[in-house]
Amino acid sequence: MGRPLKGPLETAIVAVPETAGSALYGMFDVLSAAGSIWQTLVRDRPPRQLFTPRIVSTTARSFRCGNGIPVTPHLSVKDDPKPAIVILPELWLAPDEDMKGRYPELIDWIKRCYRAGATLYSACSGSIMLAETGLLKGRAATSHWAYRDLFRRNFPEIDFRPEPNLVFADARGRIVTAGGTTSWHDLAIHIIARHASPGEAMRIAKVYLLKWHGEGQLPYASLIRGDPHADSAVRTCQNWLAQHFREPDVVTGVERVANLPPRTLKRRFKVATGLTLIEYVQNIRVEEAKRRLESGDKPVDEISAVVGYEDPAFFRRLFKRRTGLTPSGYRRMFQPMARAVE
Repeated sequence: MGRPLKGPLETAIVAVPETAGSALYGMFDVLSAAGSIWQTLVRDRPPRQLFTPRIVSTTARSFRCGNGIPVTPHLSVKDDPKPAIVILPELWLAPDEDMKGRYPELIDWIKRCYRAGATLYSACSGSIMLAETGLLKGRAATSHWAYRDLFRRNFPEIDFRPEPNLVFADARGRIVTAGGTTSWHDLAIHIIARHASPGEAMRIAKVYLLKWHGEGQLPYASLIRGDPHADSAVRTCQNWLAQHFREPDVVTGVERVANLPPRTLKRRFKVATGLTLIEYVQNIRVEEAKRRLESGDKPVDEISAVVGYEDPAFFRRLFKRRTGLTPSGYRRMFQPMARAVE
């Protein structure tokens, strides 16, 4: 995908008060160093600048973004810059927020850039700003897994995919969205590989210890979240399931607790949680299995029985479907992190 560069690529990195400073400055730093930092450290070839990143905002005045981090934009959208690349980094947004009505001039400028031929990239919740442009309608996109319900609710016309680390919205790759919080690492590697060379992307990854999250987002996602809803009967069922999910007749038990006709309960449960009753039970069991795999050395078959599955083969298939990893693979990935803080 790489192509020879005639000169540094003009790259706009969008910043607003909601922007996460780590993603903003991390991306700026990495793209600024592409073509020079490895060459300076190893002295194997002459350094050269591959990208010219500039911070673009609604104003050229200094402001503070997420966690009070200072930002001094290079350009305002009023200057109407025409970059080859536009990057929308992570935003600090609650899962029930959106960008509706915010920054109309910025949204219009992003659309103009796309019409002029720019390639658009978003990292994590930056895709929520991208969704506001309307350019993702009828297309696939990703973001942090925690924003799945936000997209389902506010952007039903977008094919939201919480699993991958990168999603191409179109065959030409002119709109690319990246997943969770540190997905800007994946995005930086992709941008450098695509617009400079795969070799330079590898060199940057080695210097900055950037990890390509080929496993996607599923291993990191919480399958059970306390999303608010107004159905008290369903909330009662959720509380009961948190204590009784291991029981073999758990669905019958929760139907008894709900004191509702089974079909009514199943319908209301799906409306309130976005999951079927069976999916919800499976998710609780897998979350408990994840906790045990992270913190202990019990055999997988034993964990399967403890969380409610007497058939270990079924449990393994379910676990892989929900997390993208086998139970043993999940343990290898996350147990070292748990033990590092013991």
